[in-house]
Amino acid sequence: MKTSFQKLIIPIISPLIAILSALLVGAILIIIAGANPITAYTALFQESLSTYFGFGNTLTKMTPLLFTSLGVLIALKAGQYNIGGEGQIYLGALGSTLIGLYLQNLPTFIHIPLALSAGFIFGGIWGFIPGYLKAIRGVNEVITTLLLNYIAINLISYLVQNPLKEPNAPSPYSPLIAKSAQLPIILPGSLAHAGILFSAIAAVILWVIINRSTLGYQIKAVGFNPNASRYAGMDVQRTIILVMTLAGGLAGLAGSCEVMGLKYRLFDLVSPGYGFDAIAIAFLSRGSVIGVVLSSLFFGALRSGANVMQRSAGVPVTVVYAIQGLTVLFIAISLALEYRFKKEPQI
Repeated sequence: MKTSFQKLIIPIISPLIAILSALLVGAILIIIAGANPITAYTALFQESLSTYFGFGNTLTKMTPLLFTSLGVLIALKAGQYNIGGEGQIYLGALGSTLIGLYLQNLPTFIHIPLALSAGFIFGGIWGFIPGYLKAIRGVNEVITTLLLNYIAINLISYLVQNPLKEPNAPSPYSPLIAKSAQLPIILPGSLAHAGILFSAIAAVILWVIINRSTLGYQIKAVGFNPNASRYAGMDVQRTIILVMTLAGGLAGLAGSCEVMGLKYRLFDLVSPGYGFDAIAIAFLSRGSVIGVVLSSLFFGALRSGANVMQRSAGVPVTVVYAIQGLTVLFIAISLALEYRFKKEPQI
């Protein structure tokens, strides 16, 4: 049996080794590209973590990653694979945009919570659909969440090119939302907005739910063994629907923050793939909320410093995406090895 120390340290050490291994292989790719990996990594992390504006940009990139990966994590706890974070981001962005556009002359302390709530509800609906289909109809949630991504992306594309389009706009986007629905900047002179504080609060709440509540115990029990949970009197179907709805709502808040804190309007491609990065972050965290926070910070730093690395060291931005993929690959290898060792008889 693992000691309590091992249970605490393994979720931290294992992702750290995976990240370092990915950076090492990434250094080889940088050398192949004809650049100096020390110069490249220095530019990458110095810009994203040690400069005022760069760190603010990292927090901005981290916000949607943290919200969405928390959604993926809570679904995983119940044994569900939420691949639909990208579509849920789009729906959340739509919900907040509608409140920001069509409800005017509201005080900020009412308008912001209302717009965030709309984002959560719209994203939650997009998570409820696959949750209901899985719980009631037995439809595989991987397929439904994946397909719903494309429906959401194309729905938003249609809306911003037609009914929601800014008149005479050179490209597809909506009008600006009301100022009372815009999130305040928390680091003056940077892009960092209050969304990062809301995502941190969400992480704390989710940690309490998972580790200190009856609901969290039920979610983990369903994820571990749904048949035994059903035999014990737990409502497995309701739990699946609940976690998928919650997962969608959290991802919806990511879209809300992109509109309310960064762009102030709805764009055709409002997310650059945050929903897919969130899947990698959730697996990298090994089921830990703290791990999700740290992994989101790491991925946010990679996205924040990628362009600076390209300008300073001549390294293509695609190397950053390769490092992200390698990180997931190495954490998958570590999980496979750990499972193999568990299967071997102990002497």
